[in-house]
Amino acid sequence: MASLTVERAAADEAHVIANLMQLYIHDFSALWFDREAEGELGPDGRYCDYPGLESYWSDPARGAWLFRIKGLPVGFALVNDVAHSPSPIDRAVAEFFVVRKHRRRGVGVAAAHALFGTAWGVWEAAVVRRNAGALAFWRQAAASYPGVRDIVEEDHDDAMWNGAVLRFRVG
Repeated sequence: MASLTVERAAADEAHVIANLMQLYIHDFSALWFDREAEGELGPDGRYCDYPGLESYWSDPARGAWLFRIKGLPVGFALVNDVAHSPSPIDRAVAEFFVVRKHRRRGVGVAAAHALFGTAWGVWEAAVVRRNAGALAFWRQAAASYPGVRDIVEEDHDDAMWNGAVLRFRVG
């Protein structure tokens, strides 16, 4: 994936992630068919803003990443240290998105591997129960990264999370 770049997003690029977030929420809205309040457009034709997005530039435990091909944005990741289970972690993939045009061509796995290379320690990727495609993706991304070991997958249905939680050690 020679033309893919994965770089920390600068604060002045927050609007790029906010724009991509509209596409991300649109994709997720298909999973929320039975939730009245989630996934609805506002009166302005936009989805609601992502709560706390600005914290990814002000909180040192958080980071926003942009994926680009030939200089153009094709996705993003939000990484923090918030676990979805009682087990301690160092990094969690809070949100991860690749635009549809660039899916199923290795872009997502290459971007995930680039993220894993930014920090050693215990990582987590939590996947909502209805998102079977994302679960398959994270299984593959973790298992195919040479520095990953100790992969654990748990199924949660509690106040903290409803779905799979993958934890793995990088480094």
